[in-house]
Amino acid sequence: MVTALWVILSYVFFIASFMLGVILIAHILLQKRPPSGTIAWLLIILFLPYLGVPLYLIFGGRKMQRHINRKGRIDLISDQQIPDNEATVIDRFLRTYNIPGAKSGHRGRLCRTGDEIFESMKEVLKSARRSIYLSTFIYQSDAVGKAILEILVEKAKAGVDVRLLMDGVGSLHTRSRFFEPLIEAGGHIAFFLPVLHRPFRGRTNLRNHRKITIVDNHRVMAGGANIGVESMSLPQRPAQWKDLAFVMEGPAVRHWLSVFARDWEFAAKEPLSVEQLKISDNPGLAEQDDMELAEAGVVQVVPSGPDVDGDMLHDALLTMIYSAQKRFWVVTPYFVPDDALCQALTLAARRGVDVRVVMPSRSNHIPPDIARGIPLRQIQAAGGKILFYTPKMLHAKVVLVDDEVAIVGSANMDIRSLLLNYETAMFVYSASAISEVEAYIEELMTHSRSGIAEASLLRTLGESIVRLVSPLL
Repeated sequence: MVTALWVILSYVFFIASFMLGVILIAHILLQKRPPSGTIAWLLIILFLPYLGVPLYLIFGGRKMQRHINRKGRIDLISDQQIPDNEATVIDRFLRTYNIPGAKSGHRGRLCRTGDEIFESMKEVLKSARRSIYLSTFIYQSDAVGKAILEILVEKAKAGVDVRLLMDGVGSLHTRSRFFEPLIEAGGHIAFFLPVLHRPFRGRTNLRNHRKITIVDNHRVMAGGANIGVESMSLPQRPAQWKDLAFVMEGPAVRHWLSVFARDWEFAAKEPLSVEQLKISDNPGLAEQDDMELAEAGVVQVVPSGPDVDGDMLHDALLTMIYSAQKRFWVVTPYFVPDDALCQALTLAARRGVDVRVVMPSRSNHIPPDIARGIPLRQIQAAGGKILFYTPKMLHAKVVLVDDEVAIVGSANMDIRSLLLNYETAMFVYSASAISEVEAYIEELMTHSRSGIAEASLLRTLGESIVRLVSPLL
Protein backbone atom coordinates (compact mmCIF):
# COMPACT_ATOMS: atom_id res chain seq x y z
CA MET A 1 0.00 0.00 0.00
CA VAL A 2 2.76 2.41 0.97
CA THR A 3 4.76 1.44 -2.14
CA ALA A 4 1.77 2.08 -4.45
CA LEU A 5 1.12 5.46 -2.86
CA TRP A 6 4.78 6.35 -3.24
CA VAL A 7 4.69 5.44 -6.95
CA ILE A 8 1.56 7.56 -7.50
CA LEU A 9 3.06 10.53 -5.70
CA SER A 10 6.28 10.14 -7.71
CA TYR A 11 4.33 10.23 -10.98
CA VAL A 12 2.32 13.27 -9.84
CA PHE A 13 5.50 15.04 -8.79
CA PHE A 14 7.20 14.18 -12.11
CA ILE A 15 4.24 15.43 -14.18
CA ALA A 16 3.90 18.61 -12.11
CA SER A 17 7.63 19.28 -12.36
CA PHE A 18 7.55 18.69 -16.12
CA MET A 19 4.61 21.06 -16.60
CA LEU A 20 6.22 23.70 -14.40
CA GLY A 21 9.44 23.37 -16.39
CA VAL A 22 7.55 23.83 -19.67
CA ILE A 23 5.79 26.92 -18.32
CA LEU A 24 9.04 28.44 -17.07
CA ILE A 25 10.83 27.74 -20.35
CA ALA A 26 8.00 29.46 -22.23
CA HIS A 27 8.21 32.39 -19.80
CA ILE A 28 11.96 32.66 -20.35
CA LEU A 29 11.61 32.63 -24.13
CA LEU A 30 8.86 35.28 -24.08
CA GLN A 31 10.81 37.67 -21.88
CA LYS A 32 13.10 40.24 -23.47
CA ARG A 33 16.58 39.50 -22.15
CA PRO A 34 20.08 39.10 -23.68
CA PRO A 35 20.61 35.81 -25.56
CA SER A 36 23.32 34.85 -23.07
CA GLY A 37 20.85 35.25 -20.21
CA THR A 38 18.17 33.24 -21.99
CA ILE A 39 20.60 30.42 -22.73
CA ALA A 40 21.96 30.38 -19.19
CA TRP A 41 18.52 30.05 -17.63
CA LEU A 42 17.42 27.40 -20.15
CA LEU A 43 20.52 25.30 -19.49
CA ILE A 44 20.20 25.36 -15.72
CA ILE A 45 16.47 24.51 -15.84
CA LEU A 46 16.93 21.72 -18.41
CA PHE A 47 19.98 20.04 -16.87
CA LEU A 48 19.58 20.96 -13.18
CA PRO A 49 15.80 21.36 -12.82
CA TYR A 50 15.68 20.81 -9.06
CA LEU A 51 18.12 23.72 -8.69
CA GLY A 52 17.12 25.80 -11.72
CA VAL A 53 13.36 25.95 -11.11
CA PRO A 54 13.48 27.39 -7.56
CA LEU A 55 16.32 29.71 -8.56
CA TYR A 56 14.28 31.09 -11.45
CA LEU A 57 11.18 31.48 -9.28
CA ILE A 58 13.22 33.53 -6.81
CA PHE A 59 15.68 35.38 -9.05
CA GLY A 60 14.44 35.08 -12.63
CA GLY A 61 12.09 38.06 -12.89
CA ARG A 62 12.93 41.08 -15.03
CA LYS A 63 10.15 43.10 -16.68
CA MET A 64 7.03 41.67 -15.02
CA GLN A 65 3.78 43.28 -16.04
CA ARG A 66 1.95 42.44 -12.82
CA HIS A 67 4.77 43.93 -10.77
CA ILE A 68 4.82 47.04 -12.98
CA ASN A 69 1.06 47.47 -12.70
CA ARG A 70 1.24 47.14 -8.92
CA LYS A 71 4.16 49.51 -8.50
CA GLY A 72 3.18 51.91 -11.25
CA ARG A 73 5.34 53.19 -14.05
CA ILE A 74 7.42 56.30 -13.57
CA ASP A 75 5.74 59.13 -15.44
CA LEU A 76 8.03 62.12 -15.80
CA ILE A 77 6.47 65.43 -16.84
CA SER A 78 7.78 66.84 -20.12
CA ASP A 79 7.94 70.57 -19.50
CA GLN A 80 10.53 73.30 -19.99
CA GLN A 81 12.62 70.99 -22.18
CA ILE A 82 14.88 72.53 -24.79
CA PRO A 83 13.50 72.49 -28.38
CA ASP A 84 14.12 69.42 -30.56
CA ASN A 85 16.24 71.42 -33.01
CA GLU A 86 18.63 72.39 -30.19
CA ALA A 87 18.79 68.94 -28.59
CA THR A 88 21.71 66.55 -28.98
CA VAL A 89 21.36 63.19 -30.74
CA ILE A 90 21.27 61.27 -27.46
CA ASP A 91 18.72 63.69 -25.97
CA ARG A 92 16.41 63.13 -28.95
CA PHE A 93 17.00 59.37 -28.71
CA LEU A 94 15.92 59.31 -25.05
CA ARG A 95 12.76 61.26 -25.87
CA THR A 96 11.62 58.29 -28.00
CA TYR A 97 11.48 56.33 -24.70
CA ASN A 98 9.15 58.98 -23.23
CA ILE A 99 11.97 60.50 -21.20
CA PRO A 100 11.53 64.29 -20.93
CA GLY A 101 14.08 66.23 -22.91
CA ALA A 102 17.05 67.96 -21.35
CA LYS A 103 16.38 71.13 -19.38
CA SER A 104 18.49 74.21 -18.77
CA GLY A 105 18.79 76.43 -15.68
CA HIS A 106 20.54 74.11 -13.21
CA ARG A 107 23.17 74.70 -10.56
CA GLY A 108 25.27 71.95 -9.03
CA ARG A 109 28.58 70.52 -7.98
CA LEU A 110 30.41 67.21 -7.96
CA CYS A 111 31.37 65.59 -4.66
CA ARG A 112 34.60 63.79 -5.52
CA THR A 113 35.93 62.58 -2.17
CA GLY A 114 34.58 60.89 0.91
CA ASP A 115 34.96 64.18 2.80
CA GLU A 116 33.00 66.13 0.19
CA ILE A 117 30.27 63.51 0.01
CA PHE A 118 29.79 63.37 3.78
CA GLU A 119 29.95 67.13 4.31
CA SER A 120 27.60 67.78 1.37
CA MET A 121 25.11 65.23 2.66
CA LYS A 122 25.10 66.91 6.09
CA GLU A 123 24.73 70.35 4.51
CA VAL A 124 21.86 69.22 2.31
CA LEU A 125 20.00 67.58 5.20
CA LYS A 126 20.55 70.49 7.61
CA SER A 127 19.18 72.94 5.03
CA ALA A 128 15.76 71.23 5.10
CA ARG A 129 12.78 73.20 6.35
CA ARG A 130 9.86 71.26 4.92
CA SER A 131 10.84 67.75 3.76
CA ILE A 132 13.64 65.19 3.43
CA TYR A 133 13.12 62.24 1.09
CA LEU A 134 16.12 59.88 1.19
CA SER A 135 16.48 56.66 -0.80
CA THR A 136 19.57 54.45 -0.58
CA PHE A 137 20.65 50.94 -1.47
CA ILE A 138 22.77 50.50 1.65
CA TYR A 139 22.30 52.24 5.00
CA GLN A 140 24.94 51.06 7.44
CA SER A 141 24.59 51.36 11.21
CA ASP A 142 28.17 52.58 11.54
CA ALA A 143 29.52 55.98 12.63
CA VAL A 144 28.43 57.64 9.38
CA GLY A 145 24.99 56.08 9.53
CA LYS A 146 24.59 57.25 13.14
CA ALA A 147 25.68 60.80 12.25
CA ILE A 148 23.18 61.00 9.39
CA LEU A 149 20.45 59.48 11.56
CA GLU A 150 21.03 62.14 14.23
CA ILE A 151 20.35 64.87 11.67
CA LEU A 152 17.24 63.08 10.41
CA VAL A 153 15.93 62.70 13.97
CA GLU A 154 16.63 66.36 14.73
CA LYS A 155 14.76 67.46 11.61
CA ALA A 156 11.83 65.12 12.28
CA LYS A 157 11.49 66.57 15.79
CA ALA A 158 11.43 70.04 14.23
CA GLY A 159 8.42 69.06 12.11
CA VAL A 160 10.20 68.26 8.84
CA ASP A 161 8.58 65.44 6.83
CA VAL A 162 11.37 62.83 6.90
CA ARG A 163 11.02 59.65 4.81
CA LEU A 164 13.81 57.08 4.53
CA LEU A 165 13.63 54.32 1.90
CA MET A 166 16.16 51.46 1.90
CA ASP A 167 16.57 48.39 -0.28
CA GLY A 168 15.58 45.16 1.43
CA VAL A 169 18.77 43.36 0.39
CA GLY A 170 21.31 46.18 0.39
CA SER A 171 20.32 47.22 3.93
CA LEU A 172 19.53 43.70 5.13
CA HIS A 173 22.09 43.80 7.94
CA THR A 174 20.85 47.07 9.43
CA ARG A 175 18.18 46.25 11.99
CA SER A 176 14.90 48.15 12.03
CA ARG A 177 15.42 48.99 15.68
CA PHE A 178 18.40 51.13 14.66
CA PHE A 179 15.85 53.55 13.18
CA GLU A 180 13.52 53.60 16.20
CA PRO A 181 14.67 57.11 17.27
CA LEU A 182 13.65 58.41 13.85
CA ILE A 183 10.25 56.74 14.00
CA GLU A 184 9.67 58.01 17.56
CA ALA A 185 10.55 61.53 16.36
CA GLY A 186 7.83 61.33 13.69
CA GLY A 187 9.91 60.12 10.73
CA HIS A 188 8.97 57.29 8.40
CA ILE A 189 11.01 54.35 7.08
CA ALA A 190 10.33 51.65 4.48
CA PHE A 191 12.23 48.72 2.97
CA PHE A 192 12.00 48.05 -0.76
CA LEU A 193 11.08 44.42 -1.53
CA PRO A 194 12.23 42.71 1.68
CA VAL A 195 13.89 39.35 1.02
CA LEU A 196 11.30 37.24 2.85
CA HIS A 197 8.32 39.02 1.29
CA ARG A 198 6.88 36.52 -1.22
CA PRO A 199 10.29 35.23 -2.36
CA PHE A 200 8.83 32.94 -5.05
CA ARG A 201 7.24 35.77 -7.01
CA GLY A 202 10.45 36.24 -9.02
CA ARG A 203 11.20 39.74 -7.75
CA THR A 204 14.04 39.01 -5.33
CA ASN A 205 16.49 39.72 -8.15
CA LEU A 206 15.08 43.22 -8.74
CA ARG A 207 16.86 45.56 -6.35
CA ASN A 208 16.42 49.28 -5.81
CA HIS A 209 19.96 50.53 -6.42
CA ARG A 210 18.94 54.22 -6.59
CA LYS A 211 20.59 56.75 -4.27
CA ILE A 212 18.50 59.92 -4.03
CA THR A 213 18.20 62.60 -1.36
CA ILE A 214 15.67 65.38 -1.98
CA VAL A 215 15.29 68.37 0.33
CA ASP A 216 12.25 70.67 0.23
CA ASN A 217 11.55 69.45 -3.34
CA HIS A 218 14.18 71.97 -4.38
CA ARG A 219 17.59 70.35 -4.04
CA VAL A 220 18.77 66.81 -4.85
CA MET A 221 21.88 64.86 -3.96
CA ALA A 222 22.41 61.67 -5.95
CA GLY A 223 25.05 59.49 -7.56
CA GLY A 224 26.67 56.23 -6.47
CA ALA A 225 27.39 56.76 -2.77
CA ASN A 226 25.62 54.73 -0.08
CA ILE A 227 25.21 55.78 3.56
CA GLY A 228 28.20 54.40 5.42
CA VAL A 229 31.94 54.58 6.06
CA GLU A 230 32.63 52.88 2.74
CA SER A 231 31.64 55.97 0.74
CA MET A 232 31.83 58.79 3.28
CA SER A 233 34.76 60.06 5.36
CA LEU A 234 34.78 60.94 9.04
CA PRO A 235 37.41 63.12 10.71
CA GLN A 236 40.62 61.08 10.94
CA ARG A 237 38.91 58.21 9.12
CA PRO A 238 39.00 58.37 5.30
CA ALA A 239 36.32 56.62 3.28
CA GLN A 240 37.15 53.03 2.40
CA TRP A 241 36.04 53.53 -1.21
CA LYS A 242 36.56 56.15 -3.90
CA ASP A 243 33.04 57.26 -4.79
CA LEU A 244 31.21 60.08 -6.57
CA ALA A 245 28.02 62.04 -5.94
CA PHE A 246 26.55 65.38 -6.94
CA VAL A 247 24.28 68.09 -5.58
CA MET A 248 21.91 69.86 -7.95
CA GLU A 249 19.13 72.45 -8.02
CA GLY A 250 16.87 73.32 -10.93
CA PRO A 251 13.81 72.22 -12.95
CA ALA A 252 14.87 68.58 -13.24
CA VAL A 253 14.55 68.08 -9.46
CA ARG A 254 10.86 67.37 -10.04
CA HIS A 255 11.88 64.25 -11.99
CA TRP A 256 14.00 62.93 -9.14
CA LEU A 257 10.99 63.59 -6.89
CA SER A 258 8.72 61.60 -9.23
CA VAL A 259 11.10 58.64 -9.08
CA PHE A 260 11.22 58.72 -5.28
CA ALA A 261 7.45 59.13 -5.00
CA ARG A 262 6.78 55.98 -7.06
CA ASP A 263 9.35 53.96 -5.11
CA TRP A 264 8.00 55.17 -1.76
CA GLU A 265 4.39 54.45 -2.67
CA PHE A 266 5.29 50.91 -3.72
CA ALA A 267 7.44 50.11 -0.67
CA ALA A 268 5.45 51.92 2.03
CA LYS A 269 1.97 51.37 0.50
CA GLU A 270 1.45 55.09 1.06
CA PRO A 271 1.38 57.70 -1.71
CA LEU A 272 2.80 61.16 -1.19
CA SER A 273 0.11 63.84 -1.14
CA VAL A 274 -0.29 66.65 -3.65
CA GLU A 275 1.15 69.04 -1.09
CA GLN A 276 4.17 66.80 -0.50
CA LEU A 277 4.83 66.71 -4.26
CA LYS A 278 4.52 70.47 -4.68
CA ILE A 279 7.55 72.10 -6.28
CA SER A 280 8.76 75.45 -4.97
CA ASP A 281 11.31 77.60 -6.76
CA ASN A 282 11.90 79.56 -3.56
CA PRO A 283 11.58 77.16 -0.62
CA GLY A 284 13.14 79.49 1.95
CA LEU A 285 16.22 77.46 2.81
CA ALA A 286 17.51 77.33 6.35
CA GLU A 287 19.61 80.23 7.53
CA GLN A 288 22.74 78.09 7.90
CA ASP A 289 22.51 77.06 4.23
CA ASP A 290 25.53 78.47 2.42
CA MET A 291 26.18 75.69 -0.08
CA GLU A 292 28.12 76.91 -3.09
CA LEU A 293 26.80 75.60 -6.39
CA ALA A 294 28.14 76.35 -9.87
CA GLU A 295 26.21 76.55 -13.11
CA ALA A 296 25.43 72.99 -14.24
CA GLY A 297 23.40 74.09 -17.26
CA VAL A 298 21.57 71.49 -19.32
CA VAL A 299 20.77 68.11 -17.71
CA GLN A 300 18.42 65.18 -18.22
CA VAL A 301 17.21 62.64 -15.64
CA VAL A 302 17.07 59.05 -16.87
CA PRO A 303 15.58 56.31 -14.65
CA SER A 304 15.82 52.66 -15.64
CA GLY A 305 14.54 49.38 -14.26
CA PRO A 306 11.44 47.21 -14.14
CA ASP A 307 9.20 50.27 -13.66
CA VAL A 308 10.02 51.87 -17.03
CA ASP A 309 9.37 50.73 -20.58
CA GLY A 310 12.37 49.25 -22.32
CA ASP A 311 16.02 49.27 -21.30
CA MET A 312 16.69 52.92 -22.04
CA LEU A 313 19.94 53.28 -20.11
CA HIS A 314 21.43 50.20 -21.76
CA ASP A 315 20.20 51.30 -25.19
CA ALA A 316 21.44 54.86 -24.68
CA LEU A 317 24.92 53.58 -23.83
CA LEU A 318 24.88 51.34 -26.90
CA THR A 319 23.83 54.27 -29.10
CA MET A 320 26.51 56.55 -27.64
CA ILE A 321 29.25 53.96 -28.18
CA TYR A 322 28.33 53.59 -31.85
CA SER A 323 27.99 57.35 -32.35
CA ALA A 324 31.19 58.32 -30.45
CA GLN A 325 33.71 60.12 -32.66
CA LYS A 326 36.64 60.88 -30.35
CA ARG A 327 36.31 59.07 -27.05
CA PHE A 328 34.21 56.85 -24.83
CA TRP A 329 35.46 56.72 -21.24
CA VAL A 330 33.73 54.67 -18.57
CA VAL A 331 34.41 54.41 -14.84
CA THR A 332 32.71 51.49 -13.11
CA PRO A 333 33.32 49.25 -10.07
CA TYR A 334 32.08 46.17 -11.93
CA PHE A 335 32.52 45.56 -15.66
CA VAL A 336 30.28 42.73 -16.86
CA PRO A 337 28.67 44.06 -20.08
CA ASP A 338 26.38 41.98 -22.21
CA ASP A 339 27.54 40.84 -25.66
CA ALA A 340 26.03 43.86 -27.43
CA LEU A 341 27.89 46.43 -25.29
CA CYS A 342 31.14 44.47 -25.40
CA GLN A 343 31.01 44.20 -29.18
CA ALA A 344 30.16 47.90 -29.53
CA LEU A 345 33.15 48.91 -27.37
CA THR A 346 35.42 46.59 -29.33
CA LEU A 347 34.32 48.00 -32.69
CA ALA A 348 34.62 51.57 -31.41
CA ALA A 349 38.23 50.91 -30.39
CA ARG A 350 38.95 49.35 -33.79
CA ARG A 351 37.70 52.43 -35.63
CA GLY A 352 39.97 54.70 -33.63
CA VAL A 353 37.75 55.93 -30.82
CA ASP A 354 39.65 56.48 -27.56
CA VAL A 355 37.99 53.75 -25.48
CA ARG A 356 39.05 53.65 -21.83
CA VAL A 357 37.68 51.49 -19.03
CA VAL A 358 38.65 52.51 -15.48
CA MET A 359 37.84 50.14 -12.63
CA PRO A 360 39.26 49.02 -9.29
CA SER A 361 42.26 46.74 -9.29
CA ARG A 362 40.16 44.49 -7.07
CA SER A 363 36.51 45.09 -6.21
CA ASN A 364 34.54 43.92 -3.19
CA HIS A 365 32.95 41.06 -5.20
CA ILE A 366 34.96 38.15 -6.60
CA PRO A 367 32.59 36.88 -9.38
CA PRO A 368 32.52 40.19 -11.33
CA ASP A 369 36.31 40.43 -11.03
CA ILE A 370 36.58 37.02 -12.68
CA ALA A 371 33.88 37.63 -15.30
CA ARG A 372 35.42 40.92 -16.49
CA GLY A 373 38.61 39.32 -17.80
CA ILE A 374 37.38 38.14 -21.21
CA PRO A 375 35.62 41.38 -22.31
CA LEU A 376 38.52 43.50 -21.04
CA ARG A 377 41.07 41.52 -23.05
CA GLN A 378 38.83 41.71 -26.09
CA ILE A 379 38.63 45.51 -25.84
CA GLN A 380 42.35 45.83 -25.15
CA ALA A 381 43.21 43.68 -28.18
CA ALA A 382 41.12 46.05 -30.33
CA GLY A 383 43.08 49.08 -29.13
CA GLY A 384 41.14 50.12 -26.04
CA LYS A 385 42.87 51.12 -22.80
CA ILE A 386 42.22 49.21 -19.58
CA LEU A 387 43.12 51.00 -16.34
CA PHE A 388 42.99 49.60 -12.81
CA TYR A 389 42.65 52.11 -9.96
CA THR A 390 45.05 50.96 -7.25
CA PRO A 391 44.70 53.12 -4.05
CA LYS A 392 41.38 51.66 -2.90
CA MET A 393 38.06 50.23 -4.05
CA LEU A 394 36.66 52.43 -6.84
CA HIS A 395 32.85 52.70 -6.60
CA ALA A 396 32.16 55.71 -8.88
CA LYS A 397 29.95 55.30 -11.95
CA VAL A 398 30.75 57.76 -14.76
CA VAL A 399 30.58 57.85 -18.56
CA LEU A 400 32.11 60.51 -20.81
CA VAL A 401 31.36 60.62 -24.55
CA ASP A 402 33.37 62.97 -26.78
CA ASP A 403 32.77 66.51 -25.47
CA GLU A 404 29.00 66.06 -25.82
CA VAL A 405 27.66 64.31 -22.74
CA ALA A 406 28.70 63.04 -19.33
CA ILE A 407 26.70 60.58 -17.21
CA VAL A 408 26.83 60.37 -13.42
CA GLY A 409 24.51 58.05 -11.53
CA SER A 410 23.97 54.80 -9.68
CA ALA A 411 24.33 52.27 -12.51
CA ASN A 412 27.39 50.08 -13.01
CA MET A 413 28.49 48.86 -16.42
CA ASP A 414 27.11 45.39 -15.82
CA ILE A 415 24.10 43.30 -16.72
CA ARG A 416 22.51 43.63 -13.28
CA SER A 417 22.48 47.44 -13.27
CA LEU A 418 21.53 47.93 -16.91
CA LEU A 419 18.90 45.21 -17.27
CA LEU A 420 17.62 44.30 -13.78
CA ASN A 421 18.02 46.90 -11.04
CA TYR A 422 16.13 50.13 -10.40
CA GLU A 423 18.66 52.84 -11.28
CA THR A 424 18.88 56.56 -12.03
CA ALA A 425 21.38 58.60 -14.01
CA MET A 426 21.94 62.25 -14.78
CA PHE A 427 22.98 63.11 -18.34
CA VAL A 428 24.89 66.41 -18.46
CA TYR A 429 25.28 68.36 -21.70
CA SER A 430 27.01 71.57 -20.54
CA ALA A 431 30.67 72.14 -21.46
CA SER A 432 31.76 73.31 -18.00
CA ALA A 433 30.23 70.31 -16.22
CA ILE A 434 31.65 67.92 -18.84
CA SER A 435 35.11 69.40 -18.27
CA GLU A 436 34.73 68.83 -14.52
CA VAL A 437 33.85 65.17 -15.10
CA GLU A 438 36.80 64.86 -17.49
CA ALA A 439 39.16 66.22 -14.82
CA TYR A 440 37.78 63.74 -12.28
CA ILE A 441 38.41 60.77 -14.59
CA GLU A 442 41.89 62.01 -15.49
CA GLU A 443 42.72 62.24 -11.78
CA LEU A 444 41.66 58.60 -11.38
CA MET A 445 43.87 57.60 -14.30
CA THR A 446 46.96 59.12 -12.69
CA HIS A 447 46.54 56.61 -9.85
CA SER A 448 45.87 53.61 -12.09
CA ARG A 449 48.01 50.92 -13.65
CA SER A 450 47.49 50.27 -17.33
CA GLY A 451 46.73 47.02 -19.10
CA ILE A 452 45.39 43.57 -18.30
CA ALA A 453 47.75 40.61 -18.55
CA GLU A 454 47.20 37.58 -20.73
CA ALA A 455 45.42 34.75 -18.97
CA SER A 456 46.52 31.17 -18.57
CA LEU A 457 44.42 28.38 -20.05
CA LEU A 458 43.06 27.50 -16.60
CA ARG A 459 42.14 31.10 -15.83
CA THR A 460 40.48 31.53 -19.23
CA LEU A 461 38.39 28.44 -18.54
CA GLY A 462 37.35 29.82 -15.17
CA GLU A 463 36.51 33.22 -16.65
CA SER A 464 34.45 31.56 -19.38
CA ILE A 465 32.43 29.57 -16.86
CA VAL A 466 31.74 32.60 -14.65
CA ARG A 467 30.87 34.74 -17.69
CA LEU A 468 28.46 32.05 -18.88
CA VAL A 469 26.48 32.29 -15.65
CA SER A 470 27.00 36.07 -15.20
CA PRO A 471 23.45 36.82 -16.47
CA LEU A 472 22.23 34.82 -13.46
CA LEU A 473 24.36 36.73 -10.91
